[in-house]
Amino acid sequence: MTEQYSIPANEMTFKEFLFKYRGNRIILKWTVVAIVIQFAVFKYLYPFASFIHGDSFAYMIAADKNLTINTYLIGYAKFLRLFSVFAKPDYLLVAFQYLFIQFSLLYLLFTLFYFYKIGRVVQLILLCFMVFNPLFLHLGNLVSSDCFFLALSATWFALLIWLIHRPSNKIIIWHAIVLFVAFTVRYNAMIYPFIACLAFALSKLSLRKKITGIGLALLLCGWFVGLTMYQYKKLTGHWQYSPFSGWQLANNAMYSYRYVDKAERKPVPKKFQALDNMIREFFDSTRDVEKNRTEAIMASTFYMWSPGMPLMVYKDNLFKRDTAASDLKKWASMGPLFKEYGIYIIKQYPWHFIRYFMWPNASKYYAPPIEFLESFNSGNAAVPELAKQWFGYKSPIIKTRMKDLRVWVLDIYPFLSGIVNILMLFAILCYISLKGWQYSGPLHKGIIMGGAVWLLNAVFTISASSAALRFQSFPILLTTIFVALHVDWMIQVMAQLKQEGKRLDIEKQMEEAIPQGAI
Repeated sequence: MTEQYSIPANEMTFKEFLFKYRGNRIILKWTVVAIVIQFAVFKYLYPFASFIHGDSFAYMIAADKNLTINTYLIGYAKFLRLFSVFAKPDYLLVAFQYLFIQFSLLYLLFTLFYFYKIGRVVQLILLCFMVFNPLFLHLGNLVSSDCFFLALSATWFALLIWLIHRPSNKIIIWHAIVLFVAFTVRYNAMIYPFIACLAFALSKLSLRKKITGIGLALLLCGWFVGLTMYQYKKLTGHWQYSPFSGWQLANNAMYSYRYVDKAERKPVPKKFQALDNMIREFFDSTRDVEKNRTEAIMASTFYMWSPGMPLMVYKDNLFKRDTAASDLKKWASMGPLFKEYGIYIIKQYPWHFIRYFMWPNASKYYAPPIEFLESFNSGNAAVPELAKQWFGYKSPIIKTRMKDLRVWVLDIYPFLSGIVNILMLFAILCYISLKGWQYSGPLHKGIIMGGAVWLLNAVFTISASSAALRFQSFPILLTTIFVALHVDWMIQVMAQLKQEGKRLDIEKQMEEAIPQGAI
C-alpha cells in the first residue's frame, strides 16, 4: 500500500495538522518560497497586467461608475473598486489575484489531505501540479472575473468538505458568505446551491441546522437576485435577473436554427416575426462559408456580441429614435424578448439544437479552447485610456519581455483537459462497478461531491453556456484532483485485497499442515 501522509482528523486540529506536523510544515514553507519565486520571474517577463478587450474594460467601467448592474455580474467590478481604494498599481492587483488562487487551492488540497487517507506520492503530485501550474499565473495576471471565481470556488468546495466531515456554526456562516460572493461574480455559480444542498444532506448536522445552513445561503443569494431584478425593473421596465441569459439563449438557438432547411422552417408568433425574418435573411445571405468564415464556427458566442449580427441590428433598430437610452438599457431591454425567442426556437427544433449546438459544445467542454488566454492582452499592444488612468500607466502601450505576445505554454491544456475528463468518466464507472463505497470509507462522500460538480457543470455548460479554458479552470482542476484520488484509492484497495489474499493463503496452509486427527 502507498505510504500514508495524512493523520486522522480526530487526532489533531487542522492548525496542528498544518503547522505542528513536521512534514506539512516543511511542505508549506517550500511551497510559499516556490510561489513567490515563480511569481517574481513571471512578473519580470510580463511586467503589465493582461486584458480581455471587451470583458476587462466592461468590469472597469462598472467599477469606475460604481454600477449596481452591468453586462456581466457585478461582483468582480465591486472587488476592483474596493481594491483600488487600497492599491493602484496593477502588479498589486495581479499579486493579490495570484496569491488568492494559490492559497485557496492549498486550503482545498490540505482539507482533502486532512480528512482522507491519501498516499504521499499522490499528495506531492497534486501539490506540484497546483503550485507550478502556469495557468494560475496567466489567470492571476488577467483583469477578469475568472481568477477571482476560481479562488472562490476552490474555497467554497473546501468548505463543503468541512460541512460534511466536521460541521460547525462558523463553517455554516463562512460557507454562506463565500457562496454569496461567488454568486455575484459568475453565472456558473447558479449550480452551486444545488451542490451545497447535497453537501448538507451528507453532513452530520441535525435537520434543524441543515435547514438553517441551506436557508442562510439561499437568503443571501436570493437577496442579490431580488436586488438585481429590481434594478433591471427600474432600468428596462422588466423584472429579470439576467439579460445576459436572454442573449445567450437567442445566440445558442441561432447556431442550431442556421441548419434548419428552408422548407422545414415553421411560422413564428407575431411578436417574433420581425426578428425571425431578419435572422432568416441573414442565414440565407451567408450560406457561402468561404466568404463568411465566422458562419463555419459552431457553438460560439459570435451572434450575441458582434456588431452587424441580427440580434445587435434588431436592438439598434428598436432604439434608433431613443437617443437618450444608455447602451446598458438598450442591451438589457432585449433580454426578455430574446429569452422567449431562444426558448421557442429550441423547442421547435430540439434535434437541431442537440446536433448543432450541444454536440459541438460538448466537444469544446471536453477540450476547452484557450481563447483569450492564447495571447497577452488579447494580442494588442495598447490599452484604452480608462485602463491607463485606472492603473496609473505612463503610456497606453504595454509590453512583455517575451519574444511575442503568444502564450504558448498553455497550448497543452485542451489536450490535458480532454484526458482528465475521460479519466474522470472511467473512474466513476469503475467506482460504481466495484461498489467502491464498500471500501472507501469517508472518501465516499468526497467522491460524491466531486462527481456532482463534474456532472452538473458539464450539463450546465454543454446545454446553456460556452466552454473556454478560463471558464472551466475550476472544474478541470477539481476533476484532476478527484482522478488522482480515484487512482490512489484503487491502488490502496488492490493492496488491501492482495494482503487479504496472502492472509487467507497462510491460514489455508496452516490448516492443511495440522493433522486431521489433531483437530
